[in-house]
Amino acid sequence: MNGAESLLETLANGGLEVCFANPGTSEMHLVSAIDRSPRVRSILALFEGVATGAADGYGRMTGKPAATLLHLGPGLGNGLANLHNAKRARSPVINIVGDHASYHRKFDAPLTSDVVGVARPMSDWVGVSDSASDLPARGAAALSAALRPPGQVATLVVPADHAWNEAAGTATPIPPQCAEHVPDEFVAAAARALRAHDRVALILGGPALRESGTRAAAQIREATGADLLRETFTARVERGAGRVAIDALPYFGEAAAARLEKYQAIVLVGAPAPVSFFGYPGKPSWLAPEGCEIVTLAEPRQDVAAALEGLLAELGCGPELQRMEDAELPPLAPGALDPQKLAAVVARALPEGAIVSDESATGGAFLPAATAGSPPHDWLMLTGGSIGQGISLSVGAAVACPDRKVLCLHGDGGAMYTLQALWTQAREGLDVTTVILANRSYAILNIELKRVGAGTPGPKALDMLDLSRPDLDWVKLAEGMGVPGSRATTSEDLDAQLRTALSEPGPRLIEAVL
Repeated sequence: MNGAESLLETLANGGLEVCFANPGTSEMHLVSAIDRSPRVRSILALFEGVATGAADGYGRMTGKPAATLLHLGPGLGNGLANLHNAKRARSPVINIVGDHASYHRKFDAPLTSDVVGVARPMSDWVGVSDSASDLPARGAAALSAALRPPGQVATLVVPADHAWNEAAGTATPIPPQCAEHVPDEFVAAAARALRAHDRVALILGGPALRESGTRAAAQIREATGADLLRETFTARVERGAGRVAIDALPYFGEAAAARLEKYQAIVLVGAPAPVSFFGYPGKPSWLAPEGCEIVTLAEPRQDVAAALEGLLAELGCGPELQRMEDAELPPLAPGALDPQKLAAVVARALPEGAIVSDESATGGAFLPAATAGSPPHDWLMLTGGSIGQGISLSVGAAVACPDRKVLCLHGDGGAMYTLQALWTQAREGLDVTTVILANRSYAILNIELKRVGAGTPGPKALDMLDLSRPDLDWVKLAEGMGVPGSRATTSEDLDAQLRTALSEPGPRLIEAVL
């Protein structure tokens, strides 16, 4: 075996099944190794940000890492925005990044760069092989790092000669780690806070938002009267009819602070303390009220499910919840589309078991409430705030769960960042329906322009936030990528087109004009 083959065999022995690739010259021996590995599926992305976003979606739905194959520092750099989102989502991802042959770096060829320096800010673990024989052991270490609970971004840099030189063989995969035990004093402190205060909120994040976690949290709510909230943007939440509905902490800091101001204590369950998404002149960054006790039941890397069960036992909570009362679906309203009508159409069309990749931004304001009573489904969100994730995320989710419908709801501005993901959907025949919420604007930035106190905007400022002249034609853009497209301007149009798209296999795109 050469180094590339020994690396791929090591990763496959450890459970790697998928590689989202955008390779270059330095990765050709890795390409050849994947070609000869029957256990690793290769999926081409036409932009590195698609590959990294797809790996994130795959990791969120399987709990296992996909690999990305990227070309040198610039290729990795192109994928960093969605690696930022993946890191914030705590998704397991392995980046395999080629570099110049070790003896070639001294010549400072045009593509020479500090690959490790590029990788470090968006990676939890970075490694560089020392030789071809060292490469499989580094691969085993990268896989182990990616699988560290609840998931990490691991980046392995592979000099080209380490890929083509002869290697000694494969390395034994490292057994996966278990989530860290939650100290008993964490559970006891949370129980004390719930007993000592009348007004307490549990803020849930990460694994706590799986169905078992939300049901345990609801038992705690019934026993103590505490309120339940979740992170504003979470990697994955299991929700819908028959499941516990948990409101998200509002995005805007003022609204979030107002929502929290009544609480005497906040218990964090796999979630960070609440802070404002941005800093604003004259507005607080810390959102908990003054004097509020902040108690951590479990950190994201810890065994959140066990912590909730421990808290239930500590509180002496009663029997498991019966089926929750289902929320009513909103009625369809005819006429020209707006965000509220769009939300009603989506809520009524969403099939059971669907996976929703949500980067709907301002156009999706009514979606959470409207879909609370839709059939059970998974909801994936823009965890790191770096826009252009949603379509790529849907690719990874569809690869991970080919038997489930994937619905991507995406603002038109952010979707332009990684629209190449549509081509991958078409090439792989992925069962994804993409709805573009087309308001012809970076609408959120129009709101933020006023909120930051930047003065009265003039025509040049407004022009930088406007997506007209010309209008984007998403039907043609989709068809150019091989995905059938259609346009909806009324709720009747969208309802008919969405139901058709969700009833048929393969990718579809609908431009919903708001």
